[in-house]
Amino acid sequence: MGLDGQLGIQLVRTPKFKKGNREVNTMAGRSAEALLGIGFLGVMTTLYLGFQWAPSVAIDAFESPAAQRIFYWHVPAAWAAFIAFGVLFAGSALWFFKRSPLGWRLHVAGAEAGLACGLMTVWSGCVWGAAEWGTPWDWTDVRLNTFGLLTLLALFLVLGRQSQPDGVETRDTFSTFGLYGFILVPFTYIATRIWEIRHPGPVIGSGDDSGSLSGDMTIVLMIGALSFTVFILGHILMSMRITGLEQRLEQAQHQIDGGK
Repeated sequence: MGLDGQLGIQLVRTPKFKKGNREVNTMAGRSAEALLGIGFLGVMTTLYLGFQWAPSVAIDAFESPAAQRIFYWHVPAAWAAFIAFGVLFAGSALWFFKRSPLGWRLHVAGAEAGLACGLMTVWSGCVWGAAEWGTPWDWTDVRLNTFGLLTLLALFLVLGRQSQPDGVETRDTFSTFGLYGFILVPFTYIATRIWEIRHPGPVIGSGDDSGSLSGDMTIVLMIGALSFTVFILGHILMSMRITGLEQRLEQAQHQIDGGK
């Protein structure tokens, strides 16, 4: 029996729609929706506080002090993207080494969440860069380019999965990219500690006074980080649920076709 046939057997062995399973799925769906809703409200609150309440930075510290306020969106979005890439790595490892259906759903969810937050981070960074540096991107900056590669990796995984037939070989290929691509995450995190070219250094946990923030700025940043974390967890749970439903649909189609 071929690899696709083996995968077909694996997918058929999913739980059937029993009453208990329906209740669990309903609770999981409601939890995901609640997290998405709470996270979205928190993100919108962060934007309001960042633009209307947080104190302005010193005028002589930036070329465009007003544009710095997008920092309250940019940094939490990057934090959430790193969480998503961590989920992508865990899911890729679970599928590649354990052939876990849960691992594959985590892989899919992590790639989609990483793409969403990665694009938000890149977009907000380009807006700030255009105002502060006079250019939206600097090809010589290590952090910008490594994070850009991470976002492109997520885009490749999302589009690739949608364009390729589902099968063991396809999943193995994308899981391999998820495993090796994770190397960029710690490299991106430490980049500004080693090569600070254009991108500013750490604003929290830098180990010196240069990365310190005022109390009000820290409050807004923490609200943003918490909100984006809740939002991305809801996004991941919802994506996993949708992927599970897609697998059930494939199973039902397989049974309707008579197992051919």
